[in-house]
Amino acid sequence: MKPLRLGAMALGVALLAATPAHAAAPAPPSRPTTLPLTVEERRLPGAVPREILRSSGFDDVAPGFSRALDRARGLSEAERLAADEGRRLWRRAVDRAQGRGPRAERHEGEISRDDDRPLYWARLGMTRALREWQPSFHVTSRQRTALIGAVERSSRGQDSVDLPAGGAVKRVLITGFDPFQLDSDARRSNPSGAAALALDGTTVDTPAGPARIEAVVFPVRWDDFAAGTVERTLLPHFRPGPRRVDLFTTISQGRPGRFDVERTNGAWRGGYPDNVNLSRTGVVPVPPGVPTVRPQPQWTTTTLPYAAITAARTGPYPVYDNTAVTEIPAGATEPVDRPDGPTPGSTAREGGGGDYLSNEIAYRATLLRDATRLRVPGGHLHTPVLNFGDGNTDPSTGRVSDPVFVANRLAIVTQVRSITATAVASTGAP
Repeated sequence: MKPLRLGAMALGVALLAATPAHAAAPAPPSRPTTLPLTVEERRLPGAVPREILRSSGFDDVAPGFSRALDRARGLSEAERLAADEGRRLWRRAVDRAQGRGPRAERHEGEISRDDDRPLYWARLGMTRALREWQPSFHVTSRQRTALIGAVERSSRGQDSVDLPAGGAVKRVLITGFDPFQLDSDARRSNPSGAAALALDGTTVDTPAGPARIEAVVFPVRWDDFAAGTVERTLLPHFRPGPRRVDLFTTISQGRPGRFDVERTNGAWRGGYPDNVNLSRTGVVPVPPGVPTVRPQPQWTTTTLPYAAITAARTGPYPVYDNTAVTEIPAGATEPVDRPDGPTPGSTAREGGGGDYLSNEIAYRATLLRDATRLRVPGGHLHTPVLNFGDGNTDPSTGRVSDPVFVANRLAIVTQVRSITATAVASTGAP
């Protein structure tokens, strides 16, 4: 018998007849789920971010990352790429700040090597690329968010801290912050972030012996802190072991013209808008799954050697032991400023570092110190505010850099290094 052969029309009729009347037509292929851009990422097309990236040579980071993403053949490859390229960006920024790597082509408005802003804006280019990515394979929103998290951690140095083992060298961990208040002036730099880049992986000589400094940078975002980014980063280096830190200090930008060693940190978030324009007010939330102190204390205290630091000649800016707080006294309802620290039983409203993320990172780090029974110097250092030079203060017409701006940042970074060395020296020989 010969096989039955139907014409095209007959075959179509036969298939129609065999298809149940209620069957739906095949759905067209769906586009991969993207994620909406954040407030920070939406600032990227502005003239200032574009100039900073172009002048520093970091304008190739996001396009190169996007091309590499498009070549990824599966989720595991994308995961490796996100971590590796984030780490590569961190190392590139550190190398640039420390005088290694190629220089960008020289032209008017060039961004100096000590600048922290190229890292910030290039990272946002990478996270934006991940949000807009259209892979050839399925990626869920949760998986895409995890890829963004991998870029965030690795490009901030959070997963590459490399403290040496043994007693020959002191182990020091410092932290900095991203630029902030960018809606009022997108040109802003953060000297704490610049210090992190300048000092990461360096060794300083002190009368107590050499000290190896490792550094990380944190976002200026309330919700990242609530989710545990600080504790997740610091905990491996606070736990007992041969590479446990000997000294740590969180660092942020503070008041004009002065450094402050913050004596006391408060458990209160004051609600000032962060880099994604969100406000959060209330008791500092401790993330689940990390060591903590119960009941949660209203105050934590520095163990940095503030007397030695303030007495030393560390640089051009004065350094103060800041003991002021704002509290609600026990039995009262209204806040009161206290120049000499909190009174017994009081409720925190501002630590010495205020009620923003500077105070919060200090509170979280020192609370984790106490929870892990880490008996080492640790606390918070506020740097002077970084200002532009006269004639370059208007963000609508000003340049993204100027000689005074660069000189001020270099002076702050150099003094951070000197303060760190002084703190190490006061802890005794290794």
